[in-house]
Amino acid sequence: MKIVVYAICKNEEKFVDRWMDSMLEADQVVVLDTGSTDGTAARLRERGAVVTEETVSPWRFDTARNRSLELVPEDADLCVCTDLDEVFHPGWRASLERAWTPDASQASYRYTWSFNSDGSEGVVFWIEKIHSRQGWRWTHPVHEVLQWTGTASPGPKVTAAGVQLDHHPDPTKSRGQYLPLLELSVEEDPADDRNLHYLGREYMYRGQWDDCIRTLLRHLSMPTATWRDERAASMRFIAKSWEEKGDIGAAKSWYLRAIAEAPHLPSRPDGHRRGLLLTV
Repeated sequence: MKIVVYAICKNEEKFVDRWMDSMLEADQVVVLDTGSTDGTAARLRERGAVVTEETVSPWRFDTARNRSLELVPEDADLCVCTDLDEVFHPGWRASLERAWTPDASQASYRYTWSFNSDGSEGVVFWIEKIHSRQGWRWTHPVHEVLQWTGTASPGPKVTAAGVQLDHHPDPTKSRGQYLPLLELSVEEDPADDRNLHYLGREYMYRGQWDDCIRTLLRHLSMPTATWRDERAASMRFIAKSWEEKGDIGAAKSWYLRAIAEAPHLPSRPDGHRRGLLLTV
């Protein structure tokens, strides 16, 4: 199989070598640089990536992702979308090839989104950013997802056991663009419960406690919001907002509801469930 990694980037020179070391099990690496002013593009080319430099305006992550996907050769069998702050564990290609079938269209694999201060895994889930070459496009201005656009139904989704991708983000990077893009995303698709959850979380990050509570109550009321892990997260964020507003009783109530919603989630090494600090 011909496996091609594709990505978008901007001013991520410090991640280039680690990322390229991880991605070189692919047959080709193509990158859309959306305006780096450091040495990102040059270093990527030195390491063997095919780099295209373009400005995306107005900025949307789905627009940039779709443009980067266009850079993947038409004869590719598998497209692997990653970011420069992510790292595959060695041997990912062999695991992917064992799992893939000729009629498959997408692969699901394990993703560690965050790590605890002691180096242990924090938030872990399965993602599906490996896919066949034809029939896919990215959608949503931020927290973008793959959408099938083919004329026929997509082939089966395979589980790529042994493929592990780790996320090591830059803590200094600004989130300033996220809120307006999330508000736009909810405006464009108000029935998407995932977008609403992310918008409420972003309000919490910014200390907009009333906006967070209002938005996440709306998320919890949606008939499509059935994933218990995400529902529990919304409840924790509501609890955090009430705690910051000084209503300890409301905060405790929502923390306890979060535990009841998803008791299956593991505890951290210090014993607190899912990062839940019951200090109230």
